[in-house]
Amino acid sequence: MPNDFNLNEFLMMMAALVICITIHEFAHAYSAYRAGDDTAKLKGRVSLNPLDHLDPFGTIMMIVTTYSGFGFGWGKPVPVNPTRMRHPRWDNLMVSLWGPLSNILLAAVVGTLMRVIVWLARSSTIPALHSSVMVNVVTFLILITVINIGLAIFNLIPIAPLDGSHILSALLPHESARRYDYFMAQYGMIMFFGLIFLGADLLPAMIGPPAKFLMRLFTGMAL
Repeated sequence: MPNDFNLNEFLMMMAALVICITIHEFAHAYSAYRAGDDTAKLKGRVSLNPLDHLDPFGTIMMIVTTYSGFGFGWGKPVPVNPTRMRHPRWDNLMVSLWGPLSNILLAAVVGTLMRVIVWLARSSTIPALHSSVMVNVVTFLILITVINIGLAIFNLIPIAPLDGSHILSALLPHESARRYDYFMAQYGMIMFFGLIFLGADLLPAMIGPPAKFLMRLFTGMAL
């Protein structure tokens, strides 16, 4: 166990990850159901119960990476059948988009709540900001905001199986989309795991600038 391991911080980050991933997967499932595809609903995925969305390997990654000092993981892919949607191409685009969008919206709400709490604490309306309870509350809200922003931006990368690949495919002309989908079916997972395990410099460069902008916009704080 690392000398600087903090159980409280570990549990808060794990809880924040579970919340963010659950909201993300629920948004996919619910938007698909609203579009006419009940595939995810029949499998119990239109749910806010984390157990319905957590992927075994993704959860192990959450535990290992959180223990290592940063949190990363994923949930079970939501089953979607575009042919059952009322407007397959458009609805499939929106289903893919609603995952990252739900995380951005949650980050905006939680970030704003954190700003209000800090302002009230500094104005002595509620207990002092430096109290242990207040520190934990603010830290947890910051974690939820940061993880939601990171999860949203990461999922917009156009590499399968990330949402960005489905969004790009839906925006491309039909023939280009067909070739792109074929390429991703062959090499997407290789590219995905290469990005995860070898992208130590690439990922921060891709995610960092927009994440810093959104963090400052929602919370007034810098990453």
